Amino acid sequence: MKKFQPFWLGALFLFVSTSLFSQVTFPINDVASPSNGYYAFTNATIVKDAKTTLTKATLVIKNGKIESVGAVAVPKDAVVIDCGGKYIYPSFIDIYSDYGMNAVAAGGGSYRSPSQMISNTKGPYSWNQAIKSEVSHAKLFEVNDAKAKELRKLGFGTVLTHQMDGISRGTGVFVSLAKQRENLVVLKEKASAHYSFNKGSSTQDYPGSLMGSIALLRQNFLDAAWYKSKPAKEGTNLSLASFNEIQALPQIFEVTDKWSALRADKIGDEFGVQYIIKASGNEYQRIDEMKASNAKFILPLDFPQAMDLEDPTDARFVNVADMKHWELAPTNPATFEKAGLSFAITANGLKDVSSFMPNLRKAIQYGLSEQKALEALTSTPATILGVSDMVGSLDAGKLANFVITNGPVFAEKTTIIENWVQGDAYPIAKEQWSSLAGKYDLTLGANKATLSISGEPGGYKVQILAKDTTSVDFTQKESLINLSFSSKADKGKRTRLTGTFAEASFTGTGQLANGDWISWKATASAAADTVAKKAGKKEDKLELGAVIYPFAGYGTPKPATAETILIKNATVWTNEKSGVLKDSDVLLKNGKIAAIGKGLKDPTARVIDGTGKHVTAGIIDEHSHVAGTGGINECSQSVTAEVRIQDVIDPDDVDIYRQLSGGVTSSHILHGSCNTIGGQTQLLKFRWGANAEGMKFANWDPFIKFALGENVKRSYNPSNPRFPDTRMGVEQVLMDAFTRAKDYEKQGPGKRIDLELETLVEILNHKRFITCHSYVQSEINAMMKVADHFGFTVNTFTHILEGYKVADIMAKHGANASTFSDWWAYKMEVTDAIPQNAYLMQKTGVNVAINSDDAEMARRLNQEAAKSVKYAGMSEEEALKMVTLNPAKMLHVADRVGSIKEGKDADIVVWSDNPLSIYAKSEHTIVDGAVVFDRAADLIRQAELKAEKQRLVQKMIGAKKGGASTRPATPSYKAENECEEDHHHGNSIWDRISNRWANTEN
Repeated sequence: MKKFQPFWLGALFLFVSTSLFSQVTFPINDVASPSNGYYAFTNATIVKDAKTTLTKATLVIKNGKIESVGAVAVPKDAVVIDCGGKYIYPSFIDIYSDYGMNAVAAGGGSYRSPSQMISNTKGPYSWNQAIKSEVSHAKLFEVNDAKAKELRKLGFGTVLTHQMDGISRGTGVFVSLAKQRENLVVLKEKASAHYSFNKGSSTQDYPGSLMGSIALLRQNFLDAAWYKSKPAKEGTNLSLASFNEIQALPQIFEVTDKWSALRADKIGDEFGVQYIIKASGNEYQRIDEMKASNAKFILPLDFPQAMDLEDPTDARFVNVADMKHWELAPTNPATFEKAGLSFAITANGLKDVSSFMPNLRKAIQYGLSEQKALEALTSTPATILGVSDMVGSLDAGKLANFVITNGPVFAEKTTIIENWVQGDAYPIAKEQWSSLAGKYDLTLGANKATLSISGEPGGYKVQILAKDTTSVDFTQKESLINLSFSSKADKGKRTRLTGTFAEASFTGTGQLANGDWISWKATASAAADTVAKKAGKKEDKLELGAVIYPFAGYGTPKPATAETILIKNATVWTNEKSGVLKDSDVLLKNGKIAAIGKGLKDPTARVIDGTGKHVTAGIIDEHSHVAGTGGINECSQSVTAEVRIQDVIDPDDVDIYRQLSGGVTSSHILHGSCNTIGGQTQLLKFRWGANAEGMKFANWDPFIKFALGENVKRSYNPSNPRFPDTRMGVEQVLMDAFTRAKDYEKQGPGKRIDLELETLVEILNHKRFITCHSYVQSEINAMMKVADHFGFTVNTFTHILEGYKVADIMAKHGANASTFSDWWAYKMEVTDAIPQNAYLMQKTGVNVAINSDDAEMARRLNQEAAKSVKYAGMSEEEALKMVTLNPAKMLHVADRVGSIKEGKDADIVVWSDNPLSIYAKSEHTIVDGAVVFDRAADLIRQAELKAEKQRLVQKMIGAKKGGASTRPATPSYKAENECEEDHHHGNSIWDRISNRWANTEN
């Protein structure tokens, strides 16, 4: 049995690490030096796993693995290391890392760049460059000890790593952080499969949006299933073959926010895959939905910094939601624990990995238990990856991966002394191994004194006690020490000593202040005075704001729910044969309109006094782009029928609340108009506070967005890289698409399921309906001719500013019209627009709606409808129908909304005045019987919001004063989804004329 002092083990460890794992296929340029790395760590507090702690225990390792642990005998051939007062834990595991991988630059490109329609990756791979299922990251992996050292300092011994590039990224490799050759540190070559919604370095046009990424991944699942039949026409596709092969591995999906976590889970549900979600950090905002996903999660600790808000002008522009997230982000792990979800913790995302442990301690301060924290860094990631036989706990037969600390690992002042990986020791803070505190008999040449050392390692207070007390500057690096001091007799000159510490004594040499060299030594004479440690400062009770739904400024602790509501003595615009009813009541019950009439009673109802007020059905916006995220256009191809707005709904969009304040209760969210056949649309009910699924209008006929004209042929771009360039070409795109769809439908069983063509077949079979962006009469006629040729009807022409010219043909065709009230002159193809358009089409027998196509205008659609009264003398009732009943008809939901009728959905607006008046305000907006906007309550909410912002401002200022790092005050930018580029960005006709003048002058 050999005993070694810890300070003298360094050379031995180096010797072992260069010989222990040598293999015969690698020649050694040295003499043979066999060793089995046999160690016994005695007298330690050994935390075998998060639930098992052994005191005064022994850990025995040999050949890089754990041989035994617990109250075991010390083998006679083992090197014994006394770990009295020390703790031993399993080394941590990070299962979301890019350690050992080269960085990848993001792809570029713009609408004006040359098109890249297929992948430029050489070889028999996927048509799309973002699908990289064939990539085995073990082949890309290189040991990087500088990076490994950073991670070992944090306590990590193993990581799951991959190159974070693409949508389907290939297989991750599980490696140790040992300083060895790649063949020795790779523990599992194919440990996981990785995915994201980010196409990464792909320079290919498609996908150009979040909904495009989702569609691509869904199509890839279908293609992979089809490829199993080895179709001859496809030939060899290594990407699809690999995609099939890796489905049995743990499937890890990286997301950037809580809603994308649910998007990924929905794809998994569709194709029978349970994804492990690499989270973003804001999932606590929707923890019930996270729990319902049944997913396991990998949680980051990259908590946002406080903003510097001492300048009140800066604070004005900071979003309250961002401030609330700063306050609540550290609760994310604790919220997962409280909900009973399984999760691992990762250092990924940290700008400075040294903040990992402080952030983890912060998460513990905010409610995460230490047991769950340890599980999230050891046993849980091992279980998720299926590597519990190798790592995750200190059990016999597992890798000798462990850390030695001088206290409980998550305690504020605990230091990791060593991190052992595969049986090799990696010193982290060796000087912390033992305390030097105590009194020593100091011999300094011929002089004697007492050397006093007090305090903790890293912060010693050192003095020489003689006739006078002399303060000493003291530094230590492992066993090497340096002392420097100046006595009164030296008159400012300094004596400098250097030496080593071993077996309770110091020895060394030095130079006196007069320049003479001496030998010196100090032998322990007494232990440090034992002083009872004072209890640490008790943390103040955390005062945190509430999670609100949605997590936006106007969210509430609980979303509104349906009530029984009785509106009394109002003017009721029914949109039915009964017309406008004076002094009438409306009873709402169980989310439906229960009764309409006079003298209605219900003792359980909340009563709203409608005296002097007007009640209408909720406004329905037939053409909108709010509440969408990740791009509202998939412009990369002329036909993108496979993409779906339903996949990219953003329930946190504040425009929902703003439009509720204008009486909008339902909105048809459309794909943009940059291509001929765009994406599938989604009808929403504005249930403020619900999640994406909860906002979708249930059981409605599905629609799709088409577009014609300048946008599609990209008139603003003289070097358009995408077909078509003309209106003739647009017609041919349509003819070709539906011809392909008919041919596709004729194919028998076993055909490749094509999401694009499946959607077009639905149109041919009258199961999906078109809303078509249009302006010019010639293209409107051409679109109807294409529809007549293939036997379907264009359900709705939207914009349709020349509709008055072809209204009779539209009526015969059976098309609806959704138009603007008086938009004009914002581009060349609208120069013939007139404000009487809506009235003339309606008079000809076309069902007409007024839409917004604008987040701001949607708040005043009642006023937009009223313009037809002014311009064309339309009756008030017919004008109101253009934003209520008529859009309901064209969206095929008039049996449920659009009018006030018993049995219909309780989507109601209580107005302060005639709803067509510019003075009318929505006082109550009700959706399914729930009051989702209340003007009086809104005033209270605004005051509460102001107070909440001030509370958070003061808290951030306090954090800065308390030493927290800060970042500049940063406003949140919300991208405005636009149907077409021509509305803004210098693309209007007048902007283009001005640009020509400017170019001429220059």
